[in-house]
Amino acid sequence: MNTLHWFREDLRLLDNPAVTFAAQSGPVTFVFIFPEGLGSASYWWLHHSLVSLSSSLKERGAQLVLRTGDPVSVLTDLVEETDAQLVTWNRVYSTSGIDQGKRVKSLLEEKQVSNRSFNGQLLIEPTEVVNKQGTPFKVFTPFWRHCLTKLTPRPIQPIPEFVSGSNAIESEDIKSWALRPESPNWASRFDDHWNPGETGAHIKWADFLDRKIRFYELGRDIPSEDNTSLLSPHLAFGEMGPNQLLFDIHQGIAEQSIDQSWGDKFLSEIGWREFSRYLIVHFPSMLEDPFNSKFDCFPWGNNHELLEAWQRGQTGYPVVDAGMRELWNTGYMHNRVRMIAASFLTKHCLLHWRLGAEWFWDTLLDADVANNTCSWQWVAGCGVDASPYFRIFNPILQGEKFDGDGVYVRKWLPELSTLPNKYIHSPWTAPDQVLASAGITLGLDYPKPIVDHKDARTLALSAYQSIK
Repeated sequence: MNTLHWFREDLRLLDNPAVTFAAQSGPVTFVFIFPEGLGSASYWWLHHSLVSLSSSLKERGAQLVLRTGDPVSVLTDLVEETDAQLVTWNRVYSTSGIDQGKRVKSLLEEKQVSNRSFNGQLLIEPTEVVNKQGTPFKVFTPFWRHCLTKLTPRPIQPIPEFVSGSNAIESEDIKSWALRPESPNWASRFDDHWNPGETGAHIKWADFLDRKIRFYELGRDIPSEDNTSLLSPHLAFGEMGPNQLLFDIHQGIAEQSIDQSWGDKFLSEIGWREFSRYLIVHFPSMLEDPFNSKFDCFPWGNNHELLEAWQRGQTGYPVVDAGMRELWNTGYMHNRVRMIAASFLTKHCLLHWRLGAEWFWDTLLDADVANNTCSWQWVAGCGVDASPYFRIFNPILQGEKFDGDGVYVRKWLPELSTLPNKYIHSPWTAPDQVLASAGITLGLDYPKPIVDHKDARTLALSAYQSIK
């Protein structure tokens, strides 16, 4: 039976249920269809990930066919070109992804072409998890507690042996997709930090298990230390699936190479990833509208100068600026700092959470529509199980708590590198003599605060009172 496998957010061969099924069904042709609407940084990653996947397939005598167009039309054409009797894919858990899958399935069935879709991106199907009332969970803790009663890691499916379909199928050249920036090449530093592709994902994961997981539970909030897995871009593109993580953690706990508390903490963060997709499936309107309808009337501001200062890392609050510059230079930002930066935009600047989500979507390598939307709504106070709006992060205290010695700030803000620790998170409080000794002129070498923390907090709380 000639089979066509449609790669989507599953750019891997190991432990890929749809690829395994396809390989068992007969000669396989592999296709990837250009995804519209990704952010600029994501396209950079996609280029390298596709090159890696194509190389892996080539080593096994197969090609990766690249096509542009509506998936329904592209797959219809390829079914005819390859004489495929079966089409396989892994499901994508977003509104557009679900719609695509349904349209493809409907047309294939109309043409009497067999098709099978699989869950290769989540630990559990969102539709299989409901509370005692039969409705979707809206709070993470009971959601994850319920999931844990159902989760059993399945054995890792090895890279299957397969017979390649015809290698004479026409494919577009990845260079024609122009996924990488050139003039200017603002992604030039990304190569120093990342190795996209399935191999890179497994190197990152092995390093985390071997060296970092023991420090994760207590050290994951310290942005200057290397305690996190850095797997998020690999997971976003499906270069590794969450079942691999679950299986390896359970195996490590059983073999006593991983402490139970370490494993539980890491898996709970994977649980948040599951929860975000779960929410988007059950409440798709969240992609545009606040889950808490009270925020429909929230008096968001429209000060473009504040937005631009935030985007450029020029707010005058060092921990916020360090995070935004880390993002620009690496396509990534430490999660604790993401929360601080997001709180600053929505509560100090009173700018709409969608503006922040749009910027992160364009600049994050791990940009994911579910995580991005739900996390911004969580910080802004308008989402499911959200942090209360009146909980306003003090960027000075947050910096002192999680970057007390200023290592993170000094790394990304070298203009402040000689400032004493006492003033590293509030340079404007330093005496003139201290600033002069550090070679800093506020407003010239480093900006003065674009808003006053106390005044901004008062305005934010007043805005919140107006919708209560």
